[in-house]
Amino acid sequence: MPPPLLHRRCPELAGSLPFLRLGRAPTPVRRLPGLGTRSEVWVKDESGYGDGGWGGNKVRKLEWLLPEARRRGARTILTVGGLGTNWGLAAARYAREAGLDVALGLIDHPVDEHVRAQLERLRDSGATLHFLHTRTRLILAAPWLFARHAQGRTLPYYLPAGGSSPLGALGAVETALELGVQVEAGELPEPTWLVTAVGSGGTAAGLAVGLRLAGLRTRVLGIVVNDTLRLDAATLLGLARRSTALLRARGAEPGRGEPAPDAIRTETAWLGDGYAHPTAAADRVLARASAQTGLTLERTYTAKALAALLDLDAAGRLDGGPVVFLQTHGPR
Repeated sequence: MPPPLLHRRCPELAGSLPFLRLGRAPTPVRRLPGLGTRSEVWVKDESGYGDGGWGGNKVRKLEWLLPEARRRGARTILTVGGLGTNWGLAAARYAREAGLDVALGLIDHPVDEHVRAQLERLRDSGATLHFLHTRTRLILAAPWLFARHAQGRTLPYYLPAGGSSPLGALGAVETALELGVQVEAGELPEPTWLVTAVGSGGTAAGLAVGLRLAGLRTRVLGIVVNDTLRLDAATLLGLARRSTALLRARGAEPGRGEPAPDAIRTETAWLGDGYAHPTAAADRVLARASAQTGLTLERTYTAKALAALLDLDAAGRLDGGPVVFLQTHGPR
């Protein structure tokens, strides 16, 4: 497998920032015709990135997080999510393949058929599940969780929701660097916007860093789908800057990797009643995308993000240039 683009761009990171390849790069780009948009819409399809039918932004983050856990000598990954967490399931699967135990702290959200099936997958994953119901109870239980899953004096390696730490955000840096190579190769025009769902912030933050490193003028349009975390543009830019600081701390000089103040824009109008609450607009787009473009979306993240893209385009708010939709839906 080739080294990550980030290591090729900053060779000094190869010894200080370990990477574990879990998927096949680059992921493809293609036009999305038939949506009736004013803008030229493309998709960068991450859905098939990982092995065994897995894909999406979760696997990209784990490529940086799992080797860091091993570098630190951790034996257990401790992370958190909602009852139907794709992130938690991906962490459980790939961490165990890397020889690490996994513990998940779970909080409640609306339960439908998908969530019930996901809970069965989580129970079958080998992870230890802790049903803590609310974010407040999860925070209060944190000391107990660390003590419960310590092995001797070795504490678990904690990964925040969605893996959205400065290190986890490097997964999306890699995605944006790939997009830059594809633009340079003439596979698509330089986009005005790169549109992504924002559930925990790491993907949007990493994209802003990677687009800057790639020399693209493309801005990130983040469609917020989670009301349990602060995910405004300033917060996401702060995470992006911490990722850039991490690169410097590990010995790189990313130069133009610092995102500009307007590198990320967020929209919240497509959230609906809250995280994992379905919306009629997203359900319509989910069916339409499947029939007209062959995209397999889901109701919590990607269908809301594409619904926002189409509505903003219809309102003339995407500046008329090419737009890329990031398809982050992972498990199949």
